[in-house]
Amino acid sequence: MDFVKDLISIRDLEKKHIDMILKKSSEMEQALKQGKQLTSLKGDVVATLFFEPSTRTRLSFQTAAMRLGAKVLSFENVGASSIVKGETFSDTIRMVDGYADIIVVRHAKEGSARYAAQLAEHPVINGGDGGNQHPTQTLLDLYTIKRAKRKIEGLNVTLLGDLKHARTMRSLLYGLSMYGANVTLVSPKGLEMNKEIINEARARFGARVEEKSKMDLSDADVLYLCRIQKERFSDQYEAEKVQKEFRITEDTIKGVKDDLIIMHPLPKIDEVAPEVDRSKYAYYYEQAKMGIPVRMAIMDAMVV
Repeated sequence: MDFVKDLISIRDLEKKHIDMILKKSSEMEQALKQGKQLTSLKGDVVATLFFEPSTRTRLSFQTAAMRLGAKVLSFENVGASSIVKGETFSDTIRMVDGYADIIVVRHAKEGSARYAAQLAEHPVINGGDGGNQHPTQTLLDLYTIKRAKRKIEGLNVTLLGDLKHARTMRSLLYGLSMYGANVTLVSPKGLEMNKEIINEARARFGARVEEKSKMDLSDADVLYLCRIQKERFSDQYEAEKVQKEFRITEDTIKGVKDDLIIMHPLPKIDEVAPEVDRSKYAYYYEQAKMGIPVRMAIMDAMVV
C-alpha cells in the first residue's frame, strides 16, 4: 500500500495508513531489539531543518534515519546559517531539496511545513509547525497507547492542560477519534481546544468528546498532559498560575485505575511532581523511546 508523499498533518492520513505505520513500527522495534542492521535508507540523505528548538523530535529523527542507514544533514543553529544574511525560508527549502532525499521541518510559523512541501520535490515531514500540527508525535502516541493497552477503541483518554496552544493535542484528538476512543478534554478557562477541531472530529468520526474544567481521573485509562507553553503566552504570570492549578501530584493520582498510564510529549517543567515520575503510572519516558521505531517506520514507508 502506498503511503503519502508528504506528511504534514494527521488529516493527510487515512486509517489504513496509520494501521500500516503502527504495524511497521512494531516490526522496527523488534528489529532494533534483535540488533538487526536495516538498510532501507542506505545511500539516502535526511535533512533535519529545525528553525525552532527541539530535543526529542530532532534527535529521534536523526537516530531513526541513521538506524535505517541514511546520512543526516543537520540544521538547527539558525545563527550560523545564511538566514542571518536575509535568506528566505523558500530559498532555504529549495537549496536543501537539492541536497537531501527526505526533509524534516520544524518551524514556529503555522503552515510552514505545507509550504515547504509545495516547494520541494522530495518528501517533507512536518516536525511541528507553530501551534498547528505535529503528526509524527501523534503516530508515536497512538503506537504507545496501543502497545501498552493492546487497543485504542473504547479507551477512556483524558487530554489535560493547555489545549489551546498545544499542537500535540490537536493532532492527537483527531487520531484518537479516528480509532473510537472516548476523549475527555480538561483545560483551564480560556485555554480550551478550538471548537472547530472538536466539531471536525465529531463530524468525521462520530467522536465521543467531553469537555471539563476540573480534573477527575477515576475512570481514565490514559492521561495525556502537556506543559503550559510559557513561550506562547504574553502574560507569564498567567502561565505560571495555570501551571500550579493543573499539576499532577501524588494526591492527584489517588483512586485512579491500577493500570492507568500517564503520557506527556515532553519537555515537562513542573506540571508533574517528582514522586509521580517514580510511580508505576509514569509512561512518558517509555513514550519518548517510541519516537525512534515510529519515525523509522514513517521514513521507511516514504521511500518504499
